[in-house]
Amino acid sequence: MASDEHLAILNQGVEAWNNWRALNPGVRPDLSMIALDNAKLMGADLRGAILQNAMLINADFSMADLRGAFLTLAFLGQSDFGQANLSGADLRGANLMLAHFGKAILVDAKLFRADLSGAALSQANLSRADLREATLVQALLVGTDLTHADLTGCNIHGISAWKLKLNKHTKQHNLIITGSDEPEITVDNIEVAQFIYLMLNNQKVREVIDTITSKVVLILGRFTDERKAVLDALRDELRKRNYLPILFDFDKPTNRNTDETITLLARMARFVIADISDAKSVLQELRGIVPELPSVPVQPVIVASQDEPGMFDFYRRFPWFLPVHRYDAPAELLAELSERVIEPSEAKALELHATAVPTYLP
Repeated sequence: MASDEHLAILNQGVEAWNNWRALNPGVRPDLSMIALDNAKLMGADLRGAILQNAMLINADFSMADLRGAFLTLAFLGQSDFGQANLSGADLRGANLMLAHFGKAILVDAKLFRADLSGAALSQANLSRADLREATLVQALLVGTDLTHADLTGCNIHGISAWKLKLNKHTKQHNLIITGSDEPEITVDNIEVAQFIYLMLNNQKVREVIDTITSKVVLILGRFTDERKAVLDALRDELRKRNYLPILFDFDKPTNRNTDETITLLARMARFVIADISDAKSVLQELRGIVPELPSVPVQPVIVASQDEPGMFDFYRRFPWFLPVHRYDAPAELLAELSERVIEPSEAKALELHATAVPTYLP
């Protein structure tokens, strides 16, 4: 039970409480099992306080200092912990439904089996936090720091997670993505959990994925005025054939982000058309795509008057890098597009798919 003395001081307000804490630094406040719904504790010094089994629904803990506080099995639903410091706090089994933790510090916090359903954790720092078997159903995590955190066994059904800060030490094993009324399905990556659940339960999403994997064509080339006209014509012609062409401008400076974007687009593509006429950076990007993506055919094309780059000997050893198609003028390229570009690329895509998927015979 809570200390009557400590509770009486708390009831005098945050200023009186903080003054008492400053004068009695060696006293550990005992506020266990108190019932103070809608308590106004903004900026309160609650370091190391014992709040086990406390009933503090809809309380205002914003900017409070709760470092090392003992809050096991406390009822703290709908409370505001915005910018509060809960480093090392013990919240095992606490009810934190719909609580607000915007920019709160929960470094090393113990949240084992805590209920954070619907909680707002945007920009909260949960580095090294123990979230094992916690309930994060419909929680909001935007820019949340989960580096070194342990999420093993969390229920993340309906979670909204964007721009999370993760690292190789973040444990993400056995994350439950299904609702309580559905057969349990677990994944090991919080960032792809939403996507996987949508694929399992939304026919339209599956149709979109099928469309992407069967219809996207990545077009590479130079974006000078002359070359851009050819690439635009290629894009228009592919559209007429029910493909989804994607153009990427390689004349812009490349960096790690653009390299990753190029690789991602290539992974999504049914095949790649690379116009190597007047080639510059596109050759560098092909070096990043071709060796790494054996399931994506690459069909190079070039103006007939130009020589192939010397490095093409490197690419020819990869079976999914098709023979170079030469054309005299853009009109000729478009006229031969089906026979000399699309059909060889589709045939190679089918061949690669057949060899990549094991066939099981009865």
